[in-house]
Amino acid sequence: MQHVFHKGTDETKPTLLLLHGTGGNEHDLISLAKKIDDTANILSVRGNVLENGMPRFFRRLAEGVFDMEDLIFRTRELNDFIAQAAEEHSFDRTRVVAIGYSNGANIAASLLFHYEDALAGAILHHPMVPRRGIELPTLTNIPIFISAGTNDPMCSAQESEDLEALLSTAGADVTTAWFNYGHQLTMPEVEAAKEWYHTKF
Repeated sequence: MQHVFHKGTDETKPTLLLLHGTGGNEHDLISLAKKIDDTANILSVRGNVLENGMPRFFRRLAEGVFDMEDLIFRTRELNDFIAQAAEEHSFDRTRVVAIGYSNGANIAASLLFHYEDALAGAILHHPMVPRRGIELPTLTNIPIFISAGTNDPMCSAQESEDLEALLSTAGADVTTAWFNYGHQLTMPEVEAAKEWYHTKF
């Protein structure tokens, strides 16, 4: 997978896995990640799917309707890639914290739904529930931050509440923060995520 890796200055910190939204790329979230922790490793990945020329992490059949077969395949592809990147770039595979926005938050959530040891934590900006009707792996005490918009036209409040409930039931330590915005990623969200991150890592 196309990616960039920036070596951090503090080896006690996790590696930040950056996952962009639809139409983004591996450079989009780097400045955001540095605001959250400028001493951590950064692994920023470009999605392998194109929708009308725009990179994504998995296909969708319509807005809000995921191609489940592709989602499962691409989640496995990303999980395998993180393991390869950990060997290539010499970082601790067990200490990866995802930062995802929109489509990137959805693939990060899918990693949590499908693989017990995929992530040590996650910051999910405007995520949806990736799959329903499956049993989640054990996510005991994995810290997860969800930021949601009260006026988000693409991701309803119910989606965010359902995702929080599913992750919490699996044992994760979930914090959800609500913002009076739509689907865009805003600075108040980034500041809240930073404050949360520094209490957890």
